[in-house]
Amino acid sequence: MDGTVLVADDDRTIRTVLTQALTRAGCRVHATGSMQTLMKWVEEGRGDVVISDVVMPDGNGLEALPRILKLRPDLPVIVISAQNTIMTAIQAAEADAFDYLPKPFDLPELMKRTAKALERKRVRPVDPTPTPVRTERDVDDLPLVGHSAAMQELYRLVARVLNVDLPVLITGESGVGKSLIAQALHDFSDRGSAPFVIASPDDLDRPDAVQSLLARARDGVILFDGIQDLNDAAQGRLARVLDAVSANNTRILSISQGDLGQAAANGSFRSDLYYRLAGIVIPVPPLRDRIEDIVGLAEHFLTRVAQDGMNKRHLPDDAASMLRAYPWPGNVRELENLISRLAVTGADDTITAAEVETALGAPGASPASFAPSNTSHVQDIGDARLTDTIAQHLQRYFDLHGGALPPTGLYQRILREMELPLIEIALDATGGNQARCADLLGINRNTLRKKITELEIEVTRRRKLM
Repeated sequence: MDGTVLVADDDRTIRTVLTQALTRAGCRVHATGSMQTLMKWVEEGRGDVVISDVVMPDGNGLEALPRILKLRPDLPVIVISAQNTIMTAIQAAEADAFDYLPKPFDLPELMKRTAKALERKRVRPVDPTPTPVRTERDVDDLPLVGHSAAMQELYRLVARVLNVDLPVLITGESGVGKSLIAQALHDFSDRGSAPFVIASPDDLDRPDAVQSLLARARDGVILFDGIQDLNDAAQGRLARVLDAVSANNTRILSISQGDLGQAAANGSFRSDLYYRLAGIVIPVPPLRDRIEDIVGLAEHFLTRVAQDGMNKRHLPDDAASMLRAYPWPGNVRELENLISRLAVTGADDTITAAEVETALGAPGASPASFAPSNTSHVQDIGDARLTDTIAQHLQRYFDLHGGALPPTGLYQRILREMELPLIEIALDATGGNQARCADLLGINRNTLRKKITELEIEVTRRRKLM
């Protein structure tokens, strides 16, 4: 790479890492923790690319973008941000950022995008009335939650197609949030104040239904939900009417639970209609492909329930681990239903692992799929025997008190007595490697270290051949 890169981030470590990496790649680097200094360099004509954080002590990188591009319309700006929401991606796109990456970013990926920015010097006409950047006031209740790589890619795609007039097909399993994507494409676009009409397959049974719906959605957005369930007659009517959509300036969105492209290929869905709907395809990932978002989603749902007047309950690490281990066949909708149930059925501030286990085994959940997908029948039997053995020991403990109740505080006492040998045996099995042990147990490494200290467990590190 050849060029001068201006780096603005109030995190000294990030400035150092980027300076070293870009210098090794052949770039000249000016790094600062001040937005004012960055703007001074831009005004002086320095730099071929800017890499800027969003939240700085003396300014905001996104809010500064219109001014940067007015001063230097040929200067690409790459935005990096720890505020990893769909709104950040939309703000970056609206402010005409060259690219946007969430923190923590992948350094090779950032280097690749910086090289691309250096190669593609963009020259844009100066817009005397640049689009204002949305403020955080618009972010109070975002429709999508998640910081995973899969969701960041989804946010960037949504931001790129927000105001593109091509039809959009949103695909994914039941419960992943396809309708939320459609809502975001309407609400955050230039058509946000125009009508948003939702049509189900039943709404398209009448011959004149499509024309009537399009008339209601004029200049706005129409969403065809459950498009995979349209019968042949409805598919034919829709295909014919969509040819005239451009005349009334209506944007077309559609939602499919199945693979509509495959259905078109095998003849179970009209291929001509598929190509009219799938100008842009947005696949929404299932929850099992973004495990790191599960706890954040759970906390989001708990906060929302609390806003409705309920007490705010909290998830400790052991309960959170159970949520992460479950495969969520019903995706985000299933998680939301479970958290809502837990929020209103418990009296304590803390949701226990036992509550989560009971809720996951309740009607409507899928307890059979709670074990990892590669768990064998023998392991299932072993788990059942383990449960029986624990039950026998607990019953014997109660019986020893001759009909009287054991001392109070039994729950925490039993958990402590169980977790001590569990952690000791797991540490032994992993040769004292705490990272592997934490992964084996399904808990955070910091939680494991805390437990080792609390339980006064002596850790001996050795090589373990397993």
